[in-house]
Amino acid sequence: MWRFIKAVRRGEHHVAPTTWIAAAAAIAYTLAPVDLIPELVLGPLGFGDDIGVWGILALLVAREHRRWQAALQT
Repeated sequence: MWRFIKAVRRGEHHVAPTTWIAAAAAIAYTLAPVDLIPELVLGPLGFGDDIGVWGILALLVAREHRRWQAALQT
């Protein structure tokens, strides 16, 4: 995974714009005071929507990692 991150930082692999947008949205949604499921009301269950947003981001990053590995194979 570190090689992948280094490849992105060096510009050897270009990450899809949707992944960058999802990363920015995940950070903004996590830090925003407005939630679909507020932690203040539902306690630990309120973190479910935050986990879902980060889960989607994890899937997109995994897809980018697979694209990078496939490019190395060719």
